[in-house]
Amino acid sequence: MKTKAIRLYGRNDLRMETFDLPPVGEEEILARVVCDSICMSSYKAAHEADTHKRVPRDVAQNPVIIGHEFAGELVEVGRRWRDTFRAGDKFSIQPALNDPRGPVGILSAPGYSYPCIGGDATYVTIPREVMENGCLLPYTGEGFYPASLSEPLSCVIGAMHADYHTTPGTYAHEMDIRHGGCMAILAGVGPMGLAAINYAIHRTDRKPALLVVTDIDQSRLDRACRLYSPAAAARNGIRLEYVNTGATADAVETLRAMTPLSAGYDDVFVLAPVVSVVEQADALLAFDGCLNFFAGPSKSDFKALFNFYHVHYAGTHVVGTSGGNTDDMKEALAMMSRGLDPAGLVTHVGGLNTVIETTMNLPSIPGGKKLIYTHIDMPLTPIADFEARGGENPVYAELHRLCDAHHGLWNVEAETFLLAHAGDLQTNRHA
Repeated sequence: MKTKAIRLYGRNDLRMETFDLPPVGEEEILARVVCDSICMSSYKAAHEADTHKRVPRDVAQNPVIIGHEFAGELVEVGRRWRDTFRAGDKFSIQPALNDPRGPVGILSAPGYSYPCIGGDATYVTIPREVMENGCLLPYTGEGFYPASLSEPLSCVIGAMHADYHTTPGTYAHEMDIRHGGCMAILAGVGPMGLAAINYAIHRTDRKPALLVVTDIDQSRLDRACRLYSPAAAARNGIRLEYVNTGATADAVETLRAMTPLSAGYDDVFVLAPVVSVVEQADALLAFDGCLNFFAGPSKSDFKALFNFYHVHYAGTHVVGTSGGNTDDMKEALAMMSRGLDPAGLVTHVGGLNTVIETTMNLPSIPGGKKLIYTHIDMPLTPIADFEARGGENPVYAELHRLCDAHHGLWNVEAETFLLAHAGDLQTNRHA
């Protein structure tokens, strides 16, 4: 089976190549990738290459396929797995295998470490350790893009599960956000912030009474408010507030005043690696408050001040997470199968031909998630531009109509139409 894939050879060295996958062994599975969501982690891997913790040191000689937020369908199942999986099954993959047998040991992950599996490819070979670790995950919902976005959603699920609180007089930790408490998501309207809001307001097992989301970009706050409205949150018993901290004289005072008795927040999530945001989060913590540093800094010496008086006398504490585990991803897929739609994360759609430029320049491309369909050629196109491009090609006009019917969001109908008519993007024909 031939595959077309984006492979990493070294720092700033990504190449689109067509090559033969080896025959599928009895412990492997051949899969067709349908879509991949480009992650900032791929940008970091592409720029760091063999110094990245998940990329093999010999990547120049043995290139790896990039992309780890992908979904598709199984094509050929090796003998060992035929009682568990079948050709035609839809899937997503938990990339954090935590298996010491991988190319870089315990940190090995599809999309970083393997020559024959990654999301930015047409076909891949799934190695046995993925199945043995329970990381090949079935998806039974509609479409493919929700399964692709289950990995980023699992990251925020894992972050919330990792928060903890204490019971005075004991040494027992109660894991997860405080049920019925006050929660803040700072710098919270980027792609991962939107995922966190979506998850928080749709949980039924544990939820805050107050959820405050901040940013300094009013247009992004307005979009978040349209996607995940206070009215929708209220239907699940949550008071949701969006605050532009750049427009306040004293952000800490303003945000604390929103909590009962100005006591502060039980759970504060930091979604940008900015010193002032971290220190603001520290100042917002209530007694026994948990600061979750979710943002991944690019500098290994990133530091910020933390109030240790409050650590001692008020029991404030900090946790950090990087990715979710397999149970978190299963939870994400289950919620999506029941109807939770992550489409609010997606702002751009494109084909495999755009992956290299998009990955290398991801921080400078505005908007949310860039969703790639690996079997098509299509410029990376903002969903907001579909209407204007409809004058050039009727495929874009129909994509605009379908997205407009879903409040401007990507959707299963648009995905199905694009996959069926992608060839017409090149010929300017649509029958």
